[in-house]
Amino acid sequence: MKLGVYLNAQHPAGDDPARRFAETVEQARLIRSLGFDSMLQRLAAEVPGLEIGTNLVLLPLHNPVEIAEVGAFLDVLTGGRFLLGVGLGYRPEEFEIFGVPMAERVSRLAEGVEIIRRLWTEDKVTHRGRHWTFENVTIRPRPIQSPRPPILVGSQVPAGIARAARIADGWLVVPLPRVDEFAAQARAFTAARTAEGRTGGAQICRLLEVVCAPDEESAIRRAAPYLLDKYAAYFSWGLEGVTLDPGAPPEAQLRGLAANRFAIGSPAQVIEALLAQHAAGATHLTMRVSWPGMPQADVLAGIELLGRQVLPEVRRRTAV
Repeated sequence: MKLGVYLNAQHPAGDDPARRFAETVEQARLIRSLGFDSMLQRLAAEVPGLEIGTNLVLLPLHNPVEIAEVGAFLDVLTGGRFLLGVGLGYRPEEFEIFGVPMAERVSRLAEGVEIIRRLWTEDKVTHRGRHWTFENVTIRPRPIQSPRPPILVGSQVPAGIARAARIADGWLVVPLPRVDEFAAQARAFTAARTAEGRTGGAQICRLLEVVCAPDEESAIRRAAPYLLDKYAAYFSWGLEGVTLDPGAPPEAQLRGLAANRFAIGSPAQVIEALLAQHAAGATHLTMRVSWPGMPQADVLAGIELLGRQVLPEVRRRTAV
């Protein structure tokens, strides 16, 4: 199982963007020095050798020819280590801003994936579809990876998981499903691929909230204000499936949200939580270790502890 780090690109209003970017670069350099596998951020020049991926591009809101060109360039920039993660989107206001009918999001996603795949592997592509039509299009540079970079589709509903199995090279999973729910979804994804005659090589990449500190109390206390604010935003956008008790203390709210979902606690606790994700079906975990407003010192301390005490043990116990 690969272990990577998701770098936060969202910050509170009024923050100095230059300072925040400098902090992101500092995090990226530490991540590389500690030997992680991947990052989901465009900082390839700072982290040679690491995989770079998107989690995720809302493909129905974009022209797939442009995404194919950008993805190919990033694959060249990273020496053939780019992964493209795409998804549908669920916020009506985003579709309204882009002038895209939300009812078309599934067909736009499927058609967009087909276009990107062809542009990455063929010259002079002619396409006549429901949403895009063009003739003799070739992109340069082409990706380095052969035959092309992996395309992963994110979803958390049965129809979307089956779609990922049908049209993509892998499946992107959000942090919300409990471990047992994720395991059932992973089995459904694998079964759907088998039914399509597609076996072997599929990636199951999960974004996971991870907080590592010397002890569980410190981890909960460190993360609660920032992680809970992030999920409050998700809930305001219409995210379903989880409720919080607003009358409970923040630490209690986070414990309830994290139970059987996230990896929060001491190095030993985080190791066991990550191994549980692997047993459930994850082939690649991208760990989100910071949330808007979290102090840089806390972010770096968490990454350091993960790299020195968690990463080696997880690799040892998942080696095949």
